Amino acid sequence: MHMIPDLRVEDEVAVRASMALVERVRPEDLERPTPCAGWDLAGLLAHMTAQHRGFAASAGGHGTYMDVWRVRPLGGSPAADYADASEQVITAFAAHDVLERMFALPEFGDGVRVPGRRAISFHFIDYVVHGWDIARSLALPFALPADLLQTAVPIAEAIPDDDRRLAPGTAFAPRLPIPDDRDPLERILALVGRSSSWPKD
Repeated sequence: MHMIPDLRVEDEVAVRASMALVERVRPEDLERPTPCAGWDLAGLLAHMTAQHRGFAASAGGHGTYMDVWRVRPLGGSPAADYADASEQVITAFAAHDVLERMFALPEFGDGVRVPGRRAISFHFIDYVVHGWDIARSLALPFALPADLLQTAVPIAEAIPDDDRRLAPGTAFAPRLPIPDDRDPLERILALVGRSSSWPKD
C-alpha cells in the first residue's frame, strides 16, 4: 500500500471552499434536500460542523469523548458556527506532529484509532464530497483545483464498498457505475455513491 500523502493543504482548500458556500446559505435554504439521503441542508450542515469539532478534538487527543462528536441542532447563525468549527479543525491539523498522532474515531467503532495521516485523508474526502453536496443543494457551481481532485481519487477508491454503506445515516451510498470519462470529480462522486445528475435522477 502506498503511503498516504500529507493532505493538510488540500484539506484546508476543500474546507475553505465549503465555508464560502455555507456563507451563502439563507434561512429559507435550510429545508432544501441534499444528495445525502435523508438529510436536508440543515442536517448536513449540523453533521459537517460536528465532524470538524470531532476531528479537531481527536487531533488534540480528546477524540474518545463521544460528546465532542455529537451533532447539535443549528443555532441562530449556522454560517458563523460552521466557520468557527472549520477554523478549529484547520488549526488542529496544522500541528507539526499531527500526521504521526493517533486519532480516536469512535464513530468507526469502540476503541478505533488511526494515524493522523489516515484520519486527515478521511476528513479530506468528506469535505470534497460534502462541498459538492452543499453546492448541488443550493444549485450553485462547485469547483476545486484539478490537481486536488486528482489527489482525491485514490482516497475515494480506497473507501470500502461494503454493507456499512447501507446503514442508516451513513455518509456514502454504495458505489455507482464508474464513468469512463477522465473527469476526476465525476469519478469521485460515483465512488461514493453520488450521481452527478442529482436531483434529476
